Amino acid sequence: MEITDVRVRRIASEGKLRAYATITFDNQFVIHNLKVIDGKSGLFVAMPSRKTKSGEFKDVAHPISSDFRATMQDAILVAFENAPPPGTEEEYEEETAE
Repeated sequence: MEITDVRVRRIASEGKLRAYATITFDNQFVIHNLKVIDGKSGLFVAMPSRKTKSGEFKDVAHPISSDFRATMQDAILVAFENAPPPGTEEEYEEETAE
């Protein structure tokens, strides 16, 4: 499975959330609402999630292997670094495969 598109929209926030991302695989499958978070150990990507009745958050979609998670995170963080600053209403789009 190839990552064929990554889009990042930085946001102005006083919290730890830095951006929202969308990633596309094989020009066939897309995941929206990934979050770039500024954590204790630096930036990381959080998977889209929903809140359960008990108040716990469960990932809606997530990679199975740690290798693929790292591949996804690396692609999103590269796009984040190249994204325009918050408030410009632009979205950074990176074509990762031809």
